[in-house]
Amino acid sequence: MSLKSGSAAEPGVGTLEVPDTGSRANPVLMAVAGSACISASAVFMKLSDTNAGTAAFLRCALALVLLVPLAWREVRRVGRRPLRYQLMDIGAGVLLGVDMVFWAASVLNVGASVSTVLLNIQVVFYPLLARVISKAPLSPRFLLLAPVMLLGVALASGAIGHAESGSNPVAGVAYGTAAGLAYAGYLFLMRLGGGRQHSVSPVCVSTAAAAAAAGIMGGLWTGIDLNPGWPAWGWLIMLAFIGQVVAWLFITAALPKLAPNVAAALLLLQPVMAFGLGLLIGERPTLTQAGGCALVVAAVWYNSRPAKASAAA
Repeated sequence: MSLKSGSAAEPGVGTLEVPDTGSRANPVLMAVAGSACISASAVFMKLSDTNAGTAAFLRCALALVLLVPLAWREVRRVGRRPLRYQLMDIGAGVLLGVDMVFWAASVLNVGASVSTVLLNIQVVFYPLLARVISKAPLSPRFLLLAPVMLLGVALASGAIGHAESGSNPVAGVAYGTAAGLAYAGYLFLMRLGGGRQHSVSPVCVSTAAAAAAAGIMGGLWTGIDLNPGWPAWGWLIMLAFIGQVVAWLFITAALPKLAPNVAAALLLLQPVMAFGLGLLIGERPTLTQAGGCALVVAAVWYNSRPAKASAAA
């Protein structure tokens, strides 16, 4: 994932260091790094043992502790971000806040591993948004494989076949689908507004807007516990700093460098990694759920293959 020169940062041990974000950085590798950070988010959220509104709001609010000084430093160095793009960042952040509340609810209903697969229904929504708004073409393979992806999501959730004991697949699908749609809108707006001098500022503004949206939505729906205690605070801090700050500094800067279908495919690494992490914390999806996850990954992988490779196959 390609970051702008000197414009993104990640937390080090005791200090904040700005990684090399020159134009030669590989956008694919950066997208993989961001996906790896996000893949742990569902596990952190589940281990915090907080409700959906609390996890979504505090995730964003805690992330601002790092993002605000980094954004201030960036503005001093390269100037203010144009108002047009700031408005895009705010709109994207509102969608991100909605996504996070629904996604957290999905985690509580179907588990960390499966919920991350459900979120990646954005693999279908994101190219469709790009087609409707910016006229980006849809490949014939996407049109053929989109129903296969949706079938895989239904199997992964347990809506079709057998679900993990104690889960609620109907609610999980509903929340996961809503989260995936909002997430696709977030990705699309951030892609439109990226690719310029700023990469920290967009993440900071969108995270602040997400905190506001999650605070309102979560407060009205589940309530927000501002004193969840320990170890909840520890898991929420990790969720904020790793799953929010580091991950999105990488991903936000990479999206403008990647075609919509390629970006969606790379971000699908998130459920693969999250599935494995879910197993490590004791989740046991059923065989049909594991098959659904594999079906989604296989379909998106095939859809993202270069045209020459598919022609030769």
